[in-house]
Amino acid sequence: MNTFRVGKLPIELLDELLSDIGRKDPRIIVGPKVGEDAAVIDFGDKYLIAKTDPITFTTYKIGWYMVNVNANDIATMGGTPRWLLASIFLPENKTDSKLVKEIFHDIEKAAEELGIALCGGHTEITHGLDRPMVSGHMLGEVDKDKLVTNSNARAGDEILLTKGIAIEGMALLAREREKELSEKYGDLFVKKVQNYLYDPGISVVREALIANQAADIHAMHDPTEGGLATGLFELARVSDTGVVVYADKINCLEEAGVLCSEYNLDPMGVIASGALLIVIDPDDREAVLSKLAQNGIECSVIGSLTEKEKGLKIIKNGKVRDLPFFEVDEITKVI
Repeated sequence: MNTFRVGKLPIELLDELLSDIGRKDPRIIVGPKVGEDAAVIDFGDKYLIAKTDPITFTTYKIGWYMVNVNANDIATMGGTPRWLLASIFLPENKTDSKLVKEIFHDIEKAAEELGIALCGGHTEITHGLDRPMVSGHMLGEVDKDKLVTNSNARAGDEILLTKGIAIEGMALLAREREKELSEKYGDLFVKKVQNYLYDPGISVVREALIANQAADIHAMHDPTEGGLATGLFELARVSDTGVVVYADKINCLEEAGVLCSEYNLDPMGVIASGALLIVIDPDDREAVLSKLAQNGIECSVIGSLTEKEKGLKIIKNGKVRDLPFFEVDEITKVI
């Protein structure tokens, strides 16, 4: 029997498993579904948005990471992240008060920056772990008329992308391979890429909330594991559409391009937290781009959704090709 590699479950298997989970509670507005970033529950005059996500690729600032990636998925549904529960699993024979305090400090700091209340959770020293692992359980809320679901996207919509791709992946790479990269490219280069976590940053909360106030957003999705390509596959699957994107419109930061070439990584398949896909009617394009620009957020139109039968395509050097699919994130070749 074939076993799976590190990363997400195959989309087909996950889709099959989730399709067997019936929506038994009528208050569940959005349940488990490939391509939707969080669950949505009717709470009277507002919707409650619920999300859980662990951090597994890194141990650096693991608490800070956990808060931000969970908050991103609340924001892509149009919501404001409000409350956080954290589950912290610590390695036996390797845990001391310094490690625990660092994780708690990073969680509290990130939550404070985003206006999120840490309201509970669980902490334990776990048998068999060789490193700490943290999982977040976040709740947010949204006015009912501002909820964004990816299944609402449709053929003819335009696809916008903020900041650029491979932001998180390159920050991880620059930290894991710091010594060898410093010897080749210098300390300033490496420090700049490590700082991608904060500039341009892996949080998309601010741009998601700004975009959602600027126009009627049809969908928002933050591409994470598997990079932009996987994010587009997930978006197309849940909206039952095709995709066409233009390679020359997709921003890859200069240093990210250098490191992807260095390690023979396709930036389209590198973990991409920090980028936000925004799907809108073409008539709303200028309103969204203008509002984001006013707030100093780089954004560009990279393509559009098409009819499902046209498939998922990328146009590169004037040639139409199938959008690449990555069974596992490209960063696992190195980290």
